[in-house]
Order: sequence, then C-alpha cells, then structure tokens
Amino acid sequence: MKSNFQFLTLFFIVITILFACNTEKPTNSNVETVTTKEQPKKDVMAPPEWVKNANMYEVNLRNYTEEGTLAAFKKHLPRLKDMGVDILWFMPIHPISEVKRKAKDDLLVKDVKDEAERAKYKGSPYAVQDYKAINPDFATMEEFKTFVKDVQALGMRVIIDWVPNHTGWDHRWITEHPDWYTKNDKGEIIDPINPETKEPWGWTDVADLNYDNSDMREAMVEAMQFWLKETNIDGFRVDVAHGVPTNFWDDACPRLMKTKECLLLAEAAVPYLINSGNFHLDYGWPFHHLMNDIAKGKKNASDIDAYLKEDKTTHSKGFHLHFTSNHDENAWNGTTAERMGEAHDALAVLAATFDGMPLIYSGQEEPLTKRLDFFAKDIIPFNDYKKADFYKTLFLLKKNNQALWNGDWGGQLQRISTKNDESIYAFQREKDGDKVIVFLNLTDQLQKIQLDETAPTGVYSNVFENSTFDLKPSAEMTLNPWGYMVLARE
Repeated sequence: MKSNFQFLTLFFIVITILFACNTEKPTNSNVETVTTKEQPKKDVMAPPEWVKNANMYEVNLRNYTEEGTLAAFKKHLPRLKDMGVDILWFMPIHPISEVKRKAKDDLLVKDVKDEAERAKYKGSPYAVQDYKAINPDFATMEEFKTFVKDVQALGMRVIIDWVPNHTGWDHRWITEHPDWYTKNDKGEIIDPINPETKEPWGWTDVADLNYDNSDMREAMVEAMQFWLKETNIDGFRVDVAHGVPTNFWDDACPRLMKTKECLLLAEAAVPYLINSGNFHLDYGWPFHHLMNDIAKGKKNASDIDAYLKEDKTTHSKGFHLHFTSNHDENAWNGTTAERMGEAHDALAVLAATFDGMPLIYSGQEEPLTKRLDFFAKDIIPFNDYKKADFYKTLFLLKKNNQALWNGDWGGQLQRISTKNDESIYAFQREKDGDKVIVFLNLTDQLQKIQLDETAPTGVYSNVFENSTFDLKPSAEMTLNPWGYMVLARE
C-alpha cells in the first residue's frame, strides 16, 4: 500500500506541474511573465520631434503692421511659411501695466505733456499686467486660440515670451499678495536687483518677484500651464531665465512637459539650465558676441575654435539659439548694419549652419535698417523683402539636410584646415549620408583658400549659386571680402 500511495502522489504532482506549465496567461492579466521585455520609456523632458530641423522667427507684433494686431499679422503667414519659418516666437502678448509705464529712459508716459506724443508710447511689453490675459491691442483670447490653430494647420508652431522674473506695478498680485514680491528694509516692494552688483538694473517699470514664496511659485507654474492647456501653444521663450532660482525650474519644467510636450527656450547662457535637461536650448550669447567682435576685427576665425572647445567643456546637453539680431540687440546695441556692417551675411550663414538653431528677428528679411523704439509704436518698413530669398535658402537647407539638424539630430561640426585659418573659417557637418561644407572669409580682404590633402572632396551643390562644384584635392579657391560658399550633398 505504501508504494501504491507514493506512486499516486507522484502521479498527481506531475500532472499538476504539466497543467500549470501549459495553462495560458489570461489576456486581461496584470501579471507579466519573466521573459516580457520592458518597453523603453520616453524621456518626458526630451524636446519634441518637430524641433529637430526647426528654424525660429521672432515676432514683434506691436511694430509688425500699422494695426499691430494678430489679424493683420496673419496676412504674413504664407510668406513666412514659404521662407522656411517653423517656429514663431511672439514677444509678450499680455496686457502692459499702466502704472510706472515708461516712455523712454526714465521718462514715464504719464509725464509726457503732448497728448499726440503720449499716445505713441506703449511701454515695455515685459511689464506684464496679467499673466492669464492677452493685450486687447492684439486680439481677444478667442481670436488668439483660433490664430494658434491656423498657424499649426500650416505646419508651423507658436511659442510665447514668458516673464517670470517680475511683473508690472498694477498686476493684481501687488495688492492681493504683496508678500509674493521682493522688499527692501522698509518693507517696500522694489524693482529687480542685479545679483552680481547688488544694484538695481534700472527696470523701474517692473516689480521683482520673491521666489522664496512657495505660493507664488505655484501660481507661476499654474499660469504657464494655463496657456498650454487653454490655447494649445507649443512652448515658451523664458525671459531672464537665469534671474529665477534654478530649483524653481527643477520643479516647473517637468510639470510643463507633462502638461503638454512643448519647447522650452531659456533666455540665458547658464549651462545648468540646459545641462539639467530643464530647457531644451538657450541663448548663444557668447557666440553672438564673438560674431560681433569678428565683424569689428577684434577677433578672428581661429577664435571660433576656442569658443567651441570651451563650450564643449561646459555643456553636456541641449543646444544654443544663434542669431545676428533680436529685439534686445536691435533696440539697445544697434542694427546688424551698425554692429556687423558688410560682415553680416557671412555671419548669418555661420549662425544658420553652425551647431544650433537659427533665429531671425522681425524685419531682417527686408532688411531692417533702423533701431525699433522699445517703448513706442515704431512700424517696421516692410516693402520688397530683399533678403527673403537669402534666408529662405538657409532655412530650407537646414530643414532638408540632416547634417544641419538641431542638437543630436544633426552632424558634428568638424573644422577643415586651410593655410590661413585665422582668416578663413571652413567646416563640414555630416549625418546619415547628408553633408554640408561651409567656407567663410571672415575678413574685409580678398582671401585665397588652399586646402590640404585631408580636406573633403567630391561633387556638391553650390547652394547659393544654384550650380555644382567639384571640390578636388589641394583645391585653391578665392573668396571676396566677407564672402562665403556653402556646398551640400543630400
């Protein structure tokens, strides 16, 4: 009996094991088998896919047309689309504070005696009166929502300027939450202070926000989320991003990206902001200042190599926004003609083909030859768009040639050696069979280019000449003062 009992016991154990092994897991089971491979999770902070080959255009809406409205600007959308623009960055679209509104320098609008002259002064768009409203001079909120849809239907994107560092003096937070602002020893709300000098910046038309206050921080994030959820914009250009504590962005940026996948651009040149992954790109201020110095003869082509070496040691993520002008440069430092003179086109080619995203400012396609008044209505004199084809050539090359794509999507920049590296900046970028080669004469003298046997060779499209060019070993070329040649293979 004992042996029979052991046999039956063993028999049932075997049957049970076989049954368990052959039973399929229910389709609605929440239990995963050991062999199931976990799908890689998408990095919530990664830039949107549409950023990969995008160009940016800054819109100064107040001065873009006589009307200064979204409806009037909308007529320009087809030509901007044709020019290759992908992202429209709008300077602040919020209502502007009336209290302490500036006319110029330290003169307030209320102190301008002449009524006609007083009417033209609109104040700084960076003196925000209400984070959740739109300037009635531009449009209604519903009109803005429709405009965003129309832009996106054309395959373009909309980002808006965000001003988190300060508000205007009649923002409701001033009276409702005075503890949300920075105060002096007398308990008075103050305008922003330069953290390095501890002296006021001179931005007397705005009140400095206190980021030690957690309630204010929460209200700021919620206001930014409002625009993502309610208007479906595609991101933010954050004004004075470095003026806000970095731990605020550690909290805010992931929450924004979880609200909607969007583009986050920091107006700053502080490596942490993009190394942390909080922002996708920042301002290429050091490179911009270098280009200005090259135009003035203070720096030369070899200084670009030094810049690149330094940049790679300080930045591990993201990429930079490169430009020859923007609203600050135009208003405070001069037009491109003033700052760069005859060097401008060569430097614009450099900015558009370099490692980063290119930006152009409103009117550069005209070109814009005057400084726009920062505080007043000052219409851009659009007429025949003489530079539009120039920018279109650069923008379409950027969009279509993977070598020039942004960040990790593009090819690494490799310097091409010449016999006169201090005068000629030559480089190539290559990605997945696409290739771009750029030769720039960064002097006001005629330059002969002599390449050595390590230089790239082959037949390429001469982008600006609409022809082919056979680049041969030890080739010799001549470039006019501030001349350029862009070769491409797709």
